[in-house]
Amino acid sequence: MPTLRQIVAGPWRAVLVLGVTQIVTWGTLFYPPVLTVPLIAADRGWSLTFAMGGFSLGLLTAGLASPHVGRLIDRHGGHRVMPVGSLLGAVGLAALAHAPHPAIYLAVWMLLGVAIAASLYDSAFATLGRIFGAGARAPITALTLAGGLASTASWPATWLLIQSVGWRGTYLVYAAVLALVAAPLHAFVLPRLRAEARIPAGAPATAAAAVLPSRGWAFFLVAAAFAAYAFVPSGLSAHLLAIFGRAGLDAATVVAIGTLFGPAQVFARICELALARGIHPLIVARLAVGLLLTAFALMALLGLSAAVAAMFMVMFGMANGLITIARGTVPLALFGPVGYGALIGRIAGPCLVMQAIAPLVLAFVAERTSDPAALALVAALALLAFVCLALLRAPER
Repeated sequence: MPTLRQIVAGPWRAVLVLGVTQIVTWGTLFYPPVLTVPLIAADRGWSLTFAMGGFSLGLLTAGLASPHVGRLIDRHGGHRVMPVGSLLGAVGLAALAHAPHPAIYLAVWMLLGVAIAASLYDSAFATLGRIFGAGARAPITALTLAGGLASTASWPATWLLIQSVGWRGTYLVYAAVLALVAAPLHAFVLPRLRAEARIPAGAPATAAAAVLPSRGWAFFLVAAAFAAYAFVPSGLSAHLLAIFGRAGLDAATVVAIGTLFGPAQVFARICELALARGIHPLIVARLAVGLLLTAFALMALLGLSAAVAAMFMVMFGMANGLITIARGTVPLALFGPVGYGALIGRIAGPCLVMQAIAPLVLAFVAERTSDPAALALVAALALLAFVCLALLRAPER
């Protein structure tokens, strides 16, 4: 574990800074739409589908922008790229409060998509990869512990702000937080170190000999695995609690079950940090997706009751907590730290596209067929992710 001096004056300060800014940026850009978009639709007379489509368009834009953001972080550092993301997010949220025309509304979400690409986990992972190089696994895991608290803080804060100042005021407050808190922390407090610059000349390049080429079959499998998995949390977060309700569980029980997800994520990440240091990240990723597949199998075998739903939510939360870490650590372990930011951006692109389409696709399947068919589709994509991870082989050291 890092010392206090390393945290304050050394590279580990990046984890502390990004821990704060990830809570802020996830809590202002990603989580509020579930509470604010229905209000926007009602206030402006739009359909809920159109209003939520703006958020999906933002995620699609983020997917297109992510590879470029990753390359910029490789070249210039997170301390230069991420402040721009925070400021774009601030401008976008302020504009969202004053965008009455549908075309302007969609354009604002495209701007927010660029902010998402330059502000959330993928840009943070790229920044840590640039600072720590091959030793970024522990910092990435520690960062996800803080990020796991974002929804816990954001949804109550958003609800209270909506009650006090309305949805427009809420977005103006969040715009100010991004501009006055996140942007300065990114710009002035993030370390400017680069891992390659701290490697002594003539040091043995053992790490370089133990990586796979970042283009080809191995990269395709990694990108396909994480893209297939990205459909799972996006689709389930939009529909799972409603599916539980339609299965006969009362509203209070459904809400109580939903609260298990966040703590399960954090618990799994603590276990990874404490117990899995000697385990290859690829194995951790396989175990995580295998745990989720086991949860689907148990639900299919035992039927959907309150106890089974709670068990599923805990296992799903643990799996998602581990996969979030693996999305940063598996590419680092397989392909190495050189060009890591661009690599993360290339992986993030299809993941964000899948996140964008998952709620719409799952809604279509549930409406046209049934809830079990929708869950079967999610399980099939989780199985595809597992197969891709199983086909991968770590480089021999």
